[in-house]
Amino acid sequence: MKVLIMGCGRVGAQLAGLLDAESYKVTVLDISASSFRRLEPTFGGTALVGNGIDEEMLRRAGIEETDIFVALTQGDNRNVMAAQIAKHIFKVPRVICRIYDPLRQELYDTLGLEAFSPTTIFAQLVKEKIES
Repeated sequence: MKVLIMGCGRVGAQLAGLLDAESYKVTVLDISASSFRRLEPTFGGTALVGNGIDEEMLRRAGIEETDIFVALTQGDNRNVMAAQIAKHIFKVPRVICRIYDPLRQELYDTLGLEAFSPTTIFAQLVKEKIES
């Protein structure tokens, strides 16, 4: 299974390591080379410097053979734009997109994107802790 992760922040790097350990073929794309320092020394995937909304860069990252595209940058707009490119232009079978603003969730759903909001997830976890 080939996975392309856009964004090598804490979550992107952690996900890349977990998937790499499970023998996924992982490519991580980030606009900053210094972000790759977050990857484990044992990471066996590919790390590329580039913009995930640039179609040529996505081609170089192997998006045409990608099974799953995950957008994990800090920017909701970049994530949704890259996710739409992956889904509608490159026809990636599964596209997952992080969004910080939970008010955008419904919009992303109407665009056919599989999106999650860490804001909503974390608030629910804290609520469960309070109630337990």
